[in-house]
Amino acid sequence: MMQVSPEYTDVAQLACVLGARGYAIVSPGGVAQLTGCRPDELDALLPAWESLPLDTYLRDGGKYRRRRHSCFLVGDGEVVQAPHRAHWQPVEYNALHGGLRRWFEPMLVAEDTRPGWSRILLGLGGVFSQLRAARPWYVEAHQFRIETTGGIGRPTPEGAHRDGVSFVGVFLLARRDIKGGETRVFDAHGSGGQRFTLQEPWSLLLLDDERVIHETTPIQPAGPAGHRDTLVLTYREGGFQGG
Repeated sequence: MMQVSPEYTDVAQLACVLGARGYAIVSPGGVAQLTGCRPDELDALLPAWESLPLDTYLRDGGKYRRRRHSCFLVGDGEVVQAPHRAHWQPVEYNALHGGLRRWFEPMLVAEDTRPGWSRILLGLGGVFSQLRAARPWYVEAHQFRIETTGGIGRPTPEGAHRDGVSFVGVFLLARRDIKGGETRVFDAHGSGGQRFTLQEPWSLLLLDDERVIHETTPIQPAGPAGHRDTLVLTYREGGFQGG
């Protein structure tokens, strides 16, 4: 299948486009503008993806996903890391892993990269707060690496889904020696849908989780060490899922 390139939205129009259609896509240059981070400051975060532990909770028996997970409170120009907690979703949002408390290892944030992480979290929060006046945002950060060393890797083994939050941000950080990995976004209350493949490092997909369903198709190896790295940030009003 031919890969469809994403249509990027200007940063000044992000809240408007996200509010109108439930999703928006940001270029790497737009991410730098949105977060106030230079490209080299963003790239300084990438070594953390080289030390992700294996996800041992996959109910399909796969060993293709590595991840870390941490939680934050974001609002009023401040980012506070919350005490480490399990990641939990109800079965209504995750039919494969819902109802399971998954204790992933926390993110390893080097002291010199903390300002970059904070600017990313605040930048997205600023967009979402133009649509909803949540204070604070309850943010879960997920570092993912999907590998193809054992064959097929599944970025979304639960299939097309919502996350049970208010908004989602998906940063593509790397595609190495793979094919596939097409992202699909569907209207949660209608028949409309879009498909595209994120390929540029630090491109970003923003989603209104109450309005759209999303998935990413499996990836296949095109070389000996194929993988796809992403940073997924979920923003929720009122508290973290699971209390």
